[in-house]
Amino acid sequence: MALGLERDVVDPAVYRRAVARFRETRIALPTFAELADPARFPENVHAALNRVDPDAPHPLNLFRIHWHNGADRRTLTRIPVHLVLPEALTGVEAPIVVALGDRFPMIRAHKVLAAYGCLAPRIVTGQFDPTGHRAVWPSTGNYARGGVAISRIMGCRSIAVLPEGMSRERFAWLEEWVSDPADIIRTPGTESNVKEIYDRCDELAREPDVVIFNQFREFGNYLAHYVCTGQALARLVETLCAAAPRRRLRAFVAASGSGGTLAVGDFLKGTFGSLTVAVEALECPTMLYNGFGEHNIQGIGDKHIPLIHNVMSTDAVTAISDRSTDRLDVLFNTEVGRAYLRDRRGVAPEVVEGLGALGLSGICNVLAAIKTAKVFGWGKDDLIITVATDSAAMYGTERERTLRRDFPGGFEKVAAAETFGACMAGVAIDHFLECTRTDRTRIFNLGYFTWVEQRGVPLDVFEARRDERFWAETRETVPRWDEMIQRFNTDTGVQAGR
Repeated sequence: MALGLERDVVDPAVYRRAVARFRETRIALPTFAELADPARFPENVHAALNRVDPDAPHPLNLFRIHWHNGADRRTLTRIPVHLVLPEALTGVEAPIVVALGDRFPMIRAHKVLAAYGCLAPRIVTGQFDPTGHRAVWPSTGNYARGGVAISRIMGCRSIAVLPEGMSRERFAWLEEWVSDPADIIRTPGTESNVKEIYDRCDELAREPDVVIFNQFREFGNYLAHYVCTGQALARLVETLCAAAPRRRLRAFVAASGSGGTLAVGDFLKGTFGSLTVAVEALECPTMLYNGFGEHNIQGIGDKHIPLIHNVMSTDAVTAISDRSTDRLDVLFNTEVGRAYLRDRRGVAPEVVEGLGALGLSGICNVLAAIKTAKVFGWGKDDLIITVATDSAAMYGTERERTLRRDFPGGFEKVAAAETFGACMAGVAIDHFLECTRTDRTRIFNLGYFTWVEQRGVPLDVFEARRDERFWAETRETVPRWDEMIQRFNTDTGVQAGR
């Protein structure tokens, strides 16, 4: 079924070949418990990591696939590196906290965690043979980059499948990391053309040495974020609330994308009783209005409901326009825009400097968090948390395009003020749905057409996801995987850092 939930060795021969490969290449695998709390790594791992470039395809960088990397991506932090956005920027009293994904190794985006969450269980259950299989990573960019990075560490061939209209920076990175230019497959369209990715993967799947790691249906993606990102952000929330005893977490806000990051909402809801707010592009409002369209908020592929999105646990849905994210990307990453934020809006210089850590989907998440705060009328004691998957570094060519399209006369002080007024101060409470059970059922049912009719998921598997007990039982898979990872490392005889 390619759901990635197996708990035992499926093919002993494949398992033995993987063990031999990892023994030969001296690769140890971190457990999910360790990635959730890197303080659990053996001391020699931390010492060895100091000698490893965070951007190198080195086996020890597997032990950096977590939220506790410092700004230099070498040191370890107690809580995730983050921004707390003030009212001077957001226009709302509620603190909006953004965990920064650009501290992850190799790709500077948290999607490398999702890729590891899908691949590592396939390795230790004998379903992926690094000596013979090719790993296919369907994505709109960052997940494919994460998969390619991990595949290269393991010495196996990988294929990135992504829309041809994605940012040039994504392709430039891939061109440096794949073993063959033919392993970058460009499908028609842009961010919202996910079905075209699936169709190309169907063609590749006919080849016997191909394994498709479809992040939209692989529960390893959901589970990695539930356990690792969930615990990391809970640690962050606890720290921020301890500094202000009346403060409480109100909501986790995140773009839908593959549905993996939304798993954090399930974890935080169970821990703090917070709401989960799912976000999509206004130009393609699938959850809100059964809509369709094309947009440029890269990283939140849509026109369908991911199989791993726990829809029945989603409390609200909202939409943000890509015109706002494109223009704010210019405001946040030009000296004119930054000077306006500092000098005219009174935003602290360190916050302004930190805005470069927000990519297009991160900006989208911030705008949705502002909208959420306005809808509920939250104040200074009401915490909202979100994530920035990647940084502005991935979108330089997109920024140039926005400047040509929206600011042909140049981006100067008046344009900066107008952009802030329209896209930040002007965030409205429209296109926001507080979900009733009927709303959740409608959104859930949309997934039928993709997963049952088109992708062949059995109806009983599809339907089981309506019940929270399905998700609770699914989460019980992770401790079993950690046992298998430990056994795998024992069988290879490789100890990380030695």
